[in-house]
Amino acid sequence: MRIALDATPLAAPPGGIRRYTAELAAALAREFPGEEFLLVSDQHFEAPSGPANLRRLQRPRGPARRRWWSLGLPLTLLRHGAAVFHGTDFSVPYVHVRPAVMTVHDLSPWRPGTAETASQRVRRRTPWLLRLGLADMVITPTEAVRRELEAHFGLQPERLRVVPEAPAPLFRKEDAPPGRRFILYVGARIPRKNVALLVEAWRRVRGHYAVDLVLAGPRGPGSEFPPEPGLTLATEAPDTELRRLYSAATLFAYPSTYEGFGLPVLEAMQCGAPVVASRIPAIREVAGEAALLVDPADARAWVEALTAVLGNPELRRRLAEASLQRARQFTWARTARETMAAYEEARRRFAR
Repeated sequence: MRIALDATPLAAPPGGIRRYTAELAAALAREFPGEEFLLVSDQHFEAPSGPANLRRLQRPRGPARRRWWSLGLPLTLLRHGAAVFHGTDFSVPYVHVRPAVMTVHDLSPWRPGTAETASQRVRRRTPWLLRLGLADMVITPTEAVRRELEAHFGLQPERLRVVPEAPAPLFRKEDAPPGRRFILYVGARIPRKNVALLVEAWRRVRGHYAVDLVLAGPRGPGSEFPPEPGLTLATEAPDTELRRLYSAATLFAYPSTYEGFGLPVLEAMQCGAPVVASRIPAIREVAGEAALLVDPADARAWVEALTAVLGNPELRRRLAEASLQRARQFTWARTARETMAAYEEARRRFAR
């Protein structure tokens, strides 16, 4: 069977959807060596390394490129005999020539307070793709998103499948030499990530503990912080540097007000970091009992939680052990197998 995946996220700057697309494509090729996986896009992209059954198709030219979703992509699927198309980033072809699966990572494009920083293309296009039934199956990373999606768009439950994501294998615990104590945050600095609350909580904690704060990830609107002692902004941090930061952090903090999955939480856990994160549906689902969860709107509670972990070595040890155990439950091999099951269901629904 030949399966095409939307590789457009691989042309974007580093981020969660790009990592999802790369890790999923490589895992599918490893788990199903008898199938062929094609990466397709109208944009130039960097293909992930993988087995020989993972291939990149040449970028189209002319009208096929200019009208990619309505003309170029449907023709590409027919020309190359694709059995299924997987839209890894909220989209599927406008012409329903092959069974299609769409991944909806979260509902931030349609939520008050989060839509402002979401893609306007996704905000406008995805609803009618879903309502017209152009996606035979829809994958969500958590039950929390599945419930939101069913309620917001009125989708039939049988069209929805929850497939958890996983931390990349490269994120593993490193031996960290003794050094400075620091709290780590990894992710975009956009309003829903609630980084300003973390910075303020850290400032109050720093009055009692000698601990720095490292913010790793791209800037966003309203995310600029003036220079001050102990605050490090690591805007361009490659994965090897992130692995070092996760492994060396005294604790990992994730104060987001809304998530579809929260992959940095699992990356930190796989590196053995104690985690303090927001008590929101998706994070509760991903972290389970392995993290200390706090109301993202309660600044005082964050100060208390950070203080408790910093001041109690035994609590840090227990959280670190729980992190490693929790992360073992999530693998890209499992994600690939459950995604393949969604492909098979899409083919059955398309044939009806």
